[in-house]
Amino acid sequence: MARTAPTLIQRGDPLASSSGQLEILGRENGLARFEDRLESTGTPRLSTSEIQVLQINVGKFCNQTCRHCHVDAGPDRTEIMTQETAEQCIASLARTQIPIVDITGGAPELNPSFRYLVEESKKLRRHVMDRCNLTVLNLRPQADLVDFLAEHEVEIVASLPYYQPQQTDAQRGEGVFEDSIEALRKLNAVGYGQGTGLRLTIVYNPVGAFLPPKQSAIEADFRYELKRRHDIDIDAVYTITNMPISRFLEFLLATNNYERYMHKLIDAYNPATVDGLMCRTMISVGWDGTLYDCDFNQMLDLPVTPKGSRHIVDFDLTAHTGRPIVTGRHCFGCTAGAGSSCGGETA
Repeated sequence: MARTAPTLIQRGDPLASSSGQLEILGRENGLARFEDRLESTGTPRLSTSEIQVLQINVGKFCNQTCRHCHVDAGPDRTEIMTQETAEQCIASLARTQIPIVDITGGAPELNPSFRYLVEESKKLRRHVMDRCNLTVLNLRPQADLVDFLAEHEVEIVASLPYYQPQQTDAQRGEGVFEDSIEALRKLNAVGYGQGTGLRLTIVYNPVGAFLPPKQSAIEADFRYELKRRHDIDIDAVYTITNMPISRFLEFLLATNNYERYMHKLIDAYNPATVDGLMCRTMISVGWDGTLYDCDFNQMLDLPVTPKGSRHIVDFDLTAHTGRPIVTGRHCFGCTAGAGSSCGGETA
């Protein structure tokens, strides 16, 4: 069953398009430019270093509709990576030594090519991560999915807004918390989070217009509360700042929190986070094969600079080493406080 939380963006609204979001993010309103803040702290411009992660976004189709989703994913989305594009991803991966494949969506497991991407990446001896919403593991057509993931030693990076139901269901839909707990129990049962090498990480996003707490502190809370309340074990917690794009941007505007939140991000800019920004070591592939510096740029339709190939079929790793990174005001979300990335804190 598709889980649906209240959502603000409707197809056809200005914020449903990347240009509408970029227009709002580009307004000055007394807000600093990200590029100026970089330069003032000794970094004239961001550029890539050695690419360590091939992130593949297989599309926006999902069994949930979450308030904070920067992908604007849901059951009504038709943007889905084809088998041909999936094969191009694997062919390009085989030409490199990129060690990590990070599969995301939407609910990536619902893409018909998901298992192909996992199997072929593992044949190439790459570490595979699955960005999982947990409830997908309980869908009847996915009855064997947990066993498949364990068999292929896929790292699970699972989104769970909080260890209590009220906050989780408010963000993700009624009943999602209990569904998520059931899924975590299934993962524990096959060895995830049990010290077997099957890694289970929880991703925490704040439920509201504020920055996440210290990662070590919220991890300690999650570990204790999930074990005490539900006898569930996890390996780690990543904290990720809510990005001012898509549904979360709409929420900020609707609640008159946009400028306050942007000032919060800008005021919390931390130059120590810059070296660890994920865009420096990642190449992100969109559902149609277009290449981006990160998943956030992908949602704003900001592909990589022309210096590098712009589609996975033409991917040349050497052209993406030292390439300038496309930045904008939304990037303050990754440099605020202790930093934010797909791997949690960066500083």
